[in-house]
Amino acid sequence: MRNESLPARVGAEPLLPMSVTAFAEGYDLARLRADLLAGLTVAIVALPLSMAIAIASGVGPERGLFTAIIGGFLISALGGSRYQIGGPAGAFIVLVLACVTATGVSGLVLATFLSGGMLAVLGLLRLGSTIRYMPYPVTVGFTSGIGVIIFASQIKDMAGLTLAGGEPGPILEKLSALWAARDTVSPTAVGVALATVALIEALKRFAPRLPSLLLGIATITLAATLLNLPVETIQSRFGGLPRLLPAPALPEISLETVRAALPWAFSFTLLGAIESLLSAMVADGMSGTQHRSNIELVAQGVANMGAALFGGFCVTGTIARTATNVRAGASGPAAGMFHALFILGFMIVAAPLAGYIPLAALAGLLGIVAWNMIERHEMAALIRSSKGDALVLIVTFVVVVFRDLAEGIVLGFALGGLVFIRHMSEMTALDEGVTHARSTGPARRDVVTYHLRGAVFFGSVARLGSVLDRIASHPRAVLLDVSGVGFVDSTGARMIGQMAQKLGRRGERLMVLGATPAIEAAMRAQGLTEPLLCYCPDTEAALARLDAA
Repeated sequence: MRNESLPARVGAEPLLPMSVTAFAEGYDLARLRADLLAGLTVAIVALPLSMAIAIASGVGPERGLFTAIIGGFLISALGGSRYQIGGPAGAFIVLVLACVTATGVSGLVLATFLSGGMLAVLGLLRLGSTIRYMPYPVTVGFTSGIGVIIFASQIKDMAGLTLAGGEPGPILEKLSALWAARDTVSPTAVGVALATVALIEALKRFAPRLPSLLLGIATITLAATLLNLPVETIQSRFGGLPRLLPAPALPEISLETVRAALPWAFSFTLLGAIESLLSAMVADGMSGTQHRSNIELVAQGVANMGAALFGGFCVTGTIARTATNVRAGASGPAAGMFHALFILGFMIVAAPLAGYIPLAALAGLLGIVAWNMIERHEMAALIRSSKGDALVLIVTFVVVVFRDLAEGIVLGFALGGLVFIRHMSEMTALDEGVTHARSTGPARRDVVTYHLRGAVFFGSVARLGSVLDRIASHPRAVLLDVSGVGFVDSTGARMIGQMAQKLGRRGERLMVLGATPAIEAAMRAQGLTEPLLCYCPDTEAALARLDAA
């Protein structure tokens, strides 16, 4: 695999689609063959998932196919990753279903269109690299929380339950309604769902090279049809699937519809940016390449706007399908474009056959997806690693499951920041030392030396300030060795300035030793200059200057 060189600065990465780079390197028959095979492999995985995710999101299965075809093609053609595969993602099910419930399908399409514009702007503003600041416990917490919610959303179809008055959105209300409808359980639906899960898992274990998802769904569908099992199917609930893409059309735009769609668009943008760039980072780790985060966001934006024009909904980079693409031996973005074309070919040729798929089988498939999203091993490792990581993980997980996805991400991120501040402040130390004119010289009683290490910032100044305030004696001068300091912010500089003023009022001096050019410049920018304090390279220079005064 190729190893793209890192740009000198994050903002310096080119806004150039990776497909342009890949084709400029040369595209021969061997690469074409590899991309065709990888594209077909991913299409086989994406086909049932796209329909299942659409149904779980409260829209027709055809919209999942439109999203995979249009969005998937544009993400691969215009994106910044060699291997990214775009399409409808399980992570969006909760948000999309809530959006459809609140604004209808037309509101969902408009929110998707608006979100696309926002994502493109984020990329053009070169904000793609900010995903690297997302704490890992937050990503694990929200991914696992989404998995729990998706699994709960599939219980109705897995069990063939009939709910009076519809299925509630909040998970506690949902579980209560499902329990109240337990008398309507369909043993046939339960059997179909369990058989689907068992067959897919058996194929994964004993025949890992075969397309387990498609074979599992196809086999169960064939059996249910031949046995004439009394289960609800795609055809019975949604009607037949179209064989062609619809004509593109702008969503209904008015002040009222935009106002209703904007909150959902912001949520789609936040989750879409996180999900797509995390997926690109996974592809980088598997392949040894380096994606271009800013053009990736631009492509995600264009793809969402394009999907909305054809009646689709949120599209993003998908980790499972992207990983499948890498493992299938794709050579570049063409594989993702072929994957979209293969799905289009299926819709044209075999759309009527999809109508026979039992909804319980698709629910079983999504149950597997949800179970795999619950990152059990990562959660256990984070809980064992530190109290701070455990707290961020648990709070994010609980808020996502029981409150709101966006709230969970924001709260987890904020809490992660507080944990980081505390950790950094604990790493900052201030030690008193003995002052010698030379390494072999006598100790100076009229000069006190302090060695400062770590980051001097707003999170550590309270503790540092209390130590400095306890200078009991009245020395002629205080030498503050900052050679071990890596960062000083305005609050830290102000604390040092207050210390210098306090010493000055007592007729004493503060001398800063070993400051790097960056640290000295940061301190001088805050007004810490002569005669308030002076900068010296080392102890000997400071004592010589002090004695000469």
